[in-house]
Amino acid sequence: MKLVDHVENAFERIACKTAIATGSFWTFGVALLSIIAWAAFGPVFGFSETWQLVINTATTIITFLMVFVIQHAQNKDTRAMQLKLNELISAVEKASNRLIDIEDLSDREIEQLHKRYQRLAQTALEPAREKRGQAGTA
Repeated sequence: MKLVDHVENAFERIACKTAIATGSFWTFGVALLSIIAWAAFGPVFGFSETWQLVINTATTIITFLMVFVIQHAQNKDTRAMQLKLNELISAVEKASNRLIDIEDLSDREIEQLHKRYQRLAQTALEPAREKRGQAGTA
């Protein structure tokens, strides 16, 4: 196994555990208590620039790192959901297999498909609208 594979596996484990931990009530509680403690020490340090720098630096570092953890978790969830949808599409006999892996198309191609399905939906709704219109005149 290559070093890159070990690093990727380590990141995967750390990111998953971090995402779970940071989404918990306890982590929120620790963050809230940290802010309260920081604010309480404001008068002790005379609300100095150093006092402000501590919270600014800490929150900047945490935010920077959490962006990667959140993006990793979101990418993983999206891939898993796409695979599940692909399985459903492939399992339904009349479903169009052209929609499998649609997320790999360009924005323009997806927009063209979207317009096509909008037209199909309008066509499907026309008989129901006509029926309601006839019922209203009777």
